[in-house]
Amino acid sequence: MNNKKLLAIIVCIGIAVVATFLGEVQSIIGGPMLGLIIGMIIVNTIPSISSEFKAGTSWTGKKFLNLGIVLTGATLSFNQILGLGAKAMPLLLFNIVVAFLVSYAVGKKLEVTQNTSALVASGTAICGGTAIATMSSVIGAKEDEIAYAMTSIFLFDLLAALSYPYLATALNLTNNQFGFLAGTSINDTSSVTAAESTYSILSGIDSNIAITIKLARTILLVVIVVIGAIMTARKQAEANGSGSSESTSPSIMETIIKKFPKFILVFLLMAILNTIGLFDGISWAGTFFKKASKFFITTALAGVGFKVRFKSLFTDGLKPIILGGVTWLSLFLSSMIFISVFANYIG
Repeated sequence: MNNKKLLAIIVCIGIAVVATFLGEVQSIIGGPMLGLIIGMIIVNTIPSISSEFKAGTSWTGKKFLNLGIVLTGATLSFNQILGLGAKAMPLLLFNIVVAFLVSYAVGKKLEVTQNTSALVASGTAICGGTAIATMSSVIGAKEDEIAYAMTSIFLFDLLAALSYPYLATALNLTNNQFGFLAGTSINDTSSVTAAESTYSILSGIDSNIAITIKLARTILLVVIVVIGAIMTARKQAEANGSGSSESTSPSIMETIIKKFPKFILVFLLMAILNTIGLFDGISWAGTFFKKASKFFITTALAGVGFKVRFKSLFTDGLKPIILGGVTWLSLFLSSMIFISVFANYIG
């Protein structure tokens, strides 16, 4: 490992330390998103650092994020799916379909790449940056596609976190209805927590419904991995001439097996171990896994921030931002319709 690469990794870790601290002293923007913002500010203030740190920030953006996702698994439990998660599952699965259909339809009109549409749909439907990184590893997305998708997701995630509590109060939503709305259509866990905290102050009701549904939603990372693998298989079939009898394109199942990220298997294993209570006897385990996973993800997003140039963000990146806004709005409307039509079911 050369000195510049090592220095870039150290800088990303330093950014994560600052971002984590800032994320704890206020509840609106979480550490991971602050890491992304700080990385963006640094690279746009000192443009030359982009090429010098490229190898290190790329390595950090991939490796640290994979580790963060694995440790996130240790904070999840399949018991969450059996409770509120199971109740919200029809809406969560429907929203995945909505996100991909809308993102692809609008993305085609905006003439953005299919990869960008897939990343925006994944981030909007599941869990923001974590889902984008997971999908990118399956479909082989470019760094600029990843950076623009993450920036887009951040903007509308922040808007949702700030507006939902007041909107819910104005519409007289029940505690359960707000929990379903926030848990199914706000992406980042820290943003869901912030929105739920604000709503608790406004309503006078302490609740963790939104965060419980959000954690159950995270487990659906596996679904987008399969979607990404199917996309890749179809692309390979088209590239090799899928209509030809001599085509040697791998089957969809072969592509899923080949492209399925190994770290997602470890993520699932950690969730299973947590579900069966393996970590219950370790008093510090829960806090450690929660903080460590968030710190590694923050470090990774700091690296991703180094890929975003403000000049190109409002030229090349403007279409992905519009795409992110439309896709987020479609999920907001989907969730609002669901909680209105099935108010008795939700409670």
